[in-house]
Amino acid sequence: MTGKILAALILVVAIVAGGAMYYLQVYAFYDEVPEDEAQISLTPMGSDAPEPLPFEGFEGIDAGSSPIRYRACFRTDLTLEEAAQSYKLYPDAVPRVAPGWFSCFDAEEIGQMIEDGRADVFLSERNIEFGIDRVVAITEDGFGYVWHEINECGDKSYDGTPLGEDCPAQPAG
Repeated sequence: MTGKILAALILVVAIVAGGAMYYLQVYAFYDEVPEDEAQISLTPMGSDAPEPLPFEGFEGIDAGSSPIRYRACFRTDLTLEEAAQSYKLYPDAVPRVAPGWFSCFDAEEIGQMIEDGRADVFLSERNIEFGIDRVVAITEDGFGYVWHEINECGDKSYDGTPLGEDCPAQPAG
């Protein structure tokens, strides 16, 4: 009898712990980014200073627990052709999966649009946090998607490789 009670107790604790971990990963750490606090910018060719991009219909989420949890969706009047002529492309960017409840950001669909040429990814801001770049995908139908990419310096920093001269100084700590 004691064995059955102990087994049931272990099972209940495991279910509660699993549910808590799921909740913490998918819901708890994310905060909504209010539209009035949103800043979307693109870096023009021949410059390192990002320029603000006019947008509307912003939806965004972020989490202080990781620098790569930022996701956002918006609409813009900037066409894909205009963006490609004026702003720096960001090659090999792959959208990161967002929580299922953040329905405007479908990483698989965005990735397919990039692959098919219906969207391009542009540099928004380099080293928004050490080793992390903010990128913006713009589609041919005027939608935009924002996420963070780990850049070369971030890759080197995280795997312990010496940073080299092309990386900015790493913050202390």
